[in-house]
This record gives sequence, C-alpha cells and structure tokens, in this order.
Amino acid sequence: VQLQASGGGLVQAGGSLRLSCAASGRTFSTYVMGWFRQAPGKEREFVAHIRWSDGLTYYADSVKGRFTISRDNAKNTVYLQMNSLKPEDTAVYYCAADRRYKSLSAATVGTGYEYWGQGTQVTVSS
Repeated sequence: VQLQASGGGLVQAGGSLRLSCAASGRTFSTYVMGWFRQAPGKEREFVAHIRWSDGLTYYADSVKGRFTISRDNAKNTVYLQMNSLKPEDTAVYYCAADRRYKSLSAATVGTGYEYWGQGTQVTVSS
C-alpha cells in the first residue's frame, strides 16, 4: 500500500484546512487508516483514525469537536477536515494504514501501522 498525503498549508488561527491521503496498491485489505502529527521538538502523536469497513472513528482529545476524519471508499482516500485551527496544531501531518485488526486504543499507537505517507506541513499562525 502506498499513501500520498496532501492539503497542508499556512492558515490563520480559527481557519480550516482539509488534508487528503490517497491510498494505492492492495487497498482492499486495509483495516484502519489514521492521521498522526509531529511538531518540531516533539514526539509524534495520534490525531484520529477510521475503520475502513464501517467508518468507525476515534479522536484524540485535543482535536475532538474540531477535526473530522472521513473516507471515500471509491477513491481509496481518507480525509481530515480541520476546523477552528490553533497555533498548537502546527505540525507535519502523516497518514498511516494497516491491514491488521486493531482495537480502538491500539490504533492510536503509531508504531503499530504498516504503511506511512510522506507527511504534509500544516502551519497555523496566531
């Protein structure tokens, strides 16, 4: 599975961005896709994930109510709609995919994912 992330950019606080992650290859076997982010000098952190079969979603507390993860099965694409952005959301955002079953909590751990996209920069100015 190959992942191509896009949609990052520079936005003012309170603004919105939509990230996309297009999957190609053996996508029919994808179990879960997730978004993670890494700010300068900080560890990578979980943002959101979505179960491919039924669209069940899960969010980090820091983004709950502001971010929405969704998928388009026909396009093999997962999206991250980010609203009410804050300067602390500034980071490189990565999408990830895994074919194996994961519990909701296990899917928040980045080291458990098989495939990663290249990352897209999101910068939120104050």
